[in-house]
Amino acid sequence: MRARRLVAVASVALGLVALSGCRAEPGVAAYVGDLRITEDAVTGVIDDLRAKNPTPTAAPEGQPPAQAPQVPGRAQVVSVLVLSEVCERISAEKNYQPRGQVAPEQLAQQLGLSPDTSYVRETAGLYSCLSGVPTGAPAAPTAQELADVVAAGRKAGAIPADVTDEAAAGQLDGEQLRAALATRKSLAEAVAAYDVTVNPRYRPLEFPVLSFSGNAPAVSVPLGEAGSDAVTDVSTPDPLPTAGPQAAGGTDS
Repeated sequence: MRARRLVAVASVALGLVALSGCRAEPGVAAYVGDLRITEDAVTGVIDDLRAKNPTPTAAPEGQPPAQAPQVPGRAQVVSVLVLSEVCERISAEKNYQPRGQVAPEQLAQQLGLSPDTSYVRETAGLYSCLSGVPTGAPAAPTAQELADVVAAGRKAGAIPADVTDEAAAGQLDGEQLRAALATRKSLAEAVAAYDVTVNPRYRPLEFPVLSFSGNAPAVSVPLGEAGSDAVTDVSTPDPLPTAGPQAAGGTDS
């Protein structure tokens, strides 16, 4: 059960428009307080990713084929845009300062995407922003949280079949998992404070703060309303990266 550092979200101003009144307008992917994130903004990010990360052409005979880039889906882009706006707002309100900087080139290598895309640049900005948000002391998992992590690990194929649930839980319950649970709690409170509403097509919308190898989500922060088939995925604990890899938020001292 090897864990890998997780890639996060972005601080994007694209498609954010001052809003009043209705919070279910056509063409709106999500709302953060009085701002709306439009579907056109999401499409623009996706189009930019596809244009700058084309599918490789056929490899010459005798050479292994080049791996096609894994372009994020719309829901993943929306989660980045939403959490970026929340992070920017709480940082401005509380005067939080980044404790580290994540370079787009560093993140691009991890994601297998071009560093010239707006998604990669904004995601790197989000990680930098999150590094300044206090998360408090690591939180011991409840029995249900551990069970959820084990279930997610099995779904992702990260836990060998011959390893019992009890043994897997014992391996997973460590410093990384507890830090991730504290991060989730802190970010969930911030999301709630800024009145996030998500288009039903993207629900349940979550942002992972811990991941198994292969990017299978481990501990995730819910963004907006829960969906009817919400699933909490888990990962063999490894914290969110910041400037020099560490957990996504800061810690209270």
